[in-house]
Amino acid sequence: MDLSNLELFKLQTKLMRNDEAVMGMSAALSQQFQEIAAAVKGISIYSQIDQLPEEALDILAWQFGADWYDANSNVEIKRQAIKDVLYLARIRGTPAAVQRVVEIYFGDGAVEEWFDYAGEPYHFRVVTNNSAATNEQALLFLKAVESVKNLRSKLDAVIIQSTESMDLYKGFVLQMIDTITVKQVV
Repeated sequence: MDLSNLELFKLQTKLMRNDEAVMGMSAALSQQFQEIAAAVKGISIYSQIDQLPEEALDILAWQFGADWYDANSNVEIKRQAIKDVLYLARIRGTPAAVQRVVEIYFGDGAVEEWFDYAGEPYHFRVVTNNSAATNEQALLFLKAVESVKNLRSKLDAVIIQSTESMDLYKGFVLQMIDTITVKQVV
C-alpha cells in the first residue's frame, strides 16, 4: 500500500461513506498519512545512497564506524563502501570480507588462501585482472584489507595479471626431397 497516495474514504464501506463524521475523518487522516509518508521518504538515508552528495557519504562512513573507508576514494567506491558497511561488519575477519573489499576497490579479483598457492599458514594473496590498479588505488585497498581481515592473517602480495588477446598465426612447411638418377643403358 502506497501511503503517499492513500485515500481512506475509498477504503470505507458504502454504509460508512454516507456518514459525515467518517467523511471528515477520512479526509483529515488521509492528509496526515500523506505528510507522514513524505517525511519518511526524506529521512530514509540508507535507501538514497546513490543520490547523496559526497560529503554526506563521508559523514555516514564515520557514523557507521567504517574504519576501512577512505575519504580519498572516488565517489562510486564510496557509495559501494557505504552500501556494504553493515554486511562487512557482520563478516569482518573472514576471507569473504577481504573478497568483498577486493570487489569494491578492483572490480574483480580473487583471494587465494595459503593452501591454494603453497604459502605459509594464515597468509593470503590477492589476484586481480584490473590493469587500473594503480599505486594510489592499491594503497587505499591495502588500508581497507588491513581493517577487515583477520588479525592473524597476513597479505603476501597483490598480483595484477594482464591478459591480452592477439592474433597468433602458425605456419609449417614440410619439404621432402628424393633424388632419382635416371641412366640410359646401351
